[in-house]
Amino acid sequence: MISREPTLERLATAQRLLLEPFGLDETHLARALAEITAHRVDDADLYFQYTRSEGWSLEEGIVKTGSFSIDTGVGVRAISGEKTAFAYSDDISEASLLDAARTVRTIGAAGGQGRARVGEKKIAGGRSLYGAIDPIATLDSTAKVQLLERAEKRARAKDPRIVQVMAGLASEYDVVVVARADGTLSADVRPLVRLSVTVIAEQGGRREMGTGGGGGRFGLAYFDDGKIDEYVDDAVKAALTNLESRPAPAGEMTVVLGPGWPGILLHEAIGHGLEGDFNRKGSSAFSGRVGKRVAAKGVTVLDDGTLSDRRGSLNVDDEGNPTQRTVLIEDGILRGYIQDTLNARLMGVAPTGNGRRESYAHIPMPRMTNTYMLGGDKPADEIVASMKKGLYATNFGGGQVDITSGKFVFSASEAFWVENGKVQYPVKGATIVGNGPDALTRVTMIGNDMALDTGVGTCGKEGQSVPVGVGQPTLRIDGLTVGGTA
Repeated sequence: MISREPTLERLATAQRLLLEPFGLDETHLARALAEITAHRVDDADLYFQYTRSEGWSLEEGIVKTGSFSIDTGVGVRAISGEKTAFAYSDDISEASLLDAARTVRTIGAAGGQGRARVGEKKIAGGRSLYGAIDPIATLDSTAKVQLLERAEKRARAKDPRIVQVMAGLASEYDVVVVARADGTLSADVRPLVRLSVTVIAEQGGRREMGTGGGGGRFGLAYFDDGKIDEYVDDAVKAALTNLESRPAPAGEMTVVLGPGWPGILLHEAIGHGLEGDFNRKGSSAFSGRVGKRVAAKGVTVLDDGTLSDRRGSLNVDDEGNPTQRTVLIEDGILRGYIQDTLNARLMGVAPTGNGRRESYAHIPMPRMTNTYMLGGDKPADEIVASMKKGLYATNFGGGQVDITSGKFVFSASEAFWVENGKVQYPVKGATIVGNGPDALTRVTMIGNDMALDTGVGTCGKEGQSVPVGVGQPTLRIDGLTVGGTA
């Protein structure tokens, strides 16, 4: 539900951290925006950010690194047509704010002087998807180290073949306030935590690695013994499975993708192609295809920034717009794209709450939040049993995509060879090669086991990284190319 009340509370926190210490209030923000709109611009905003982050890593039972940082700053943006002028400073003061405002307003100088008035103050509505807490303060330093030690001990106790364990814990407290030229004020307080476990198993001179982990927008108490065990189990199972792996066969074949994190393939191969900027410029394989069939029947893909406590969720995006649940593909038909304010205006549609930036030092652009495919009606074991011969990929490492052509390449970090509906043995070195729009039309079975990832995803675009979520059910895709080592 969208309401002004949580925004007012978050705004009070943001003012305490970002405005009051520097002698600023809302009148100073209005003055800076008035400086920008003295020239004819289509839009303008101020983005203030306070970020406190902490990280710990443990290896061989010893804390190898510990880090702590605080960063504050402001980004100032003006937009005229398709052009954006942007300036930022880590000095939050009236003087630097006005300097930045005068710098960016030159983008509208060609349009001559204007008397555009800054809108009347209005508090934006926002969601309440996570608590406005500082996760760094939810455990003391001793307890954080003990948490990592527990993860290491549990991993070593799982199997004598585990010869090395690395564990990492990261926490971030992020507070932002956005002031727009139309007078809208919005704020967010964003906690974010992540625990990661990496193990190395050795047998007969062969060494293999496995990883596990997760997190979200909550405090560190989330990582109780049950969660630690879950992440350790994932890491150990992956490493031990890979110890038994054989070289992967190659060729065109049926591929079944497992649920959850394998949705990273969906994120890369399809999600980026549905971002508004690529489609406005006509550079996406999905450009101009709204209303047309782009996937098999039964394929429904959403981008949803409104899921409680999820890593990719936001109460408001980095332009102050409430996040949304956006249907991108419905039963195989392309319904729309994800949009920030600039691309939405130029394409004549409404923003979808997907304007995101890495920090105050970056401009916002259309970015995914939590992107996933809805489940179908087939049990996962029935999908695997339907395979005459092919690859069953349950986990992925890295991948890349060419937005214009839609071509992707992904490496499977955990996969199995299947014959006559039976899993035969684990394989290593499998890469999946395909074309995003084409692969969607080759989906022939959709599982009833849709799952989101555990909360580990980070997405890169044009040099900016933001936290995201992915998910999908078990999927059967016919006729994908697998590159192997056999």
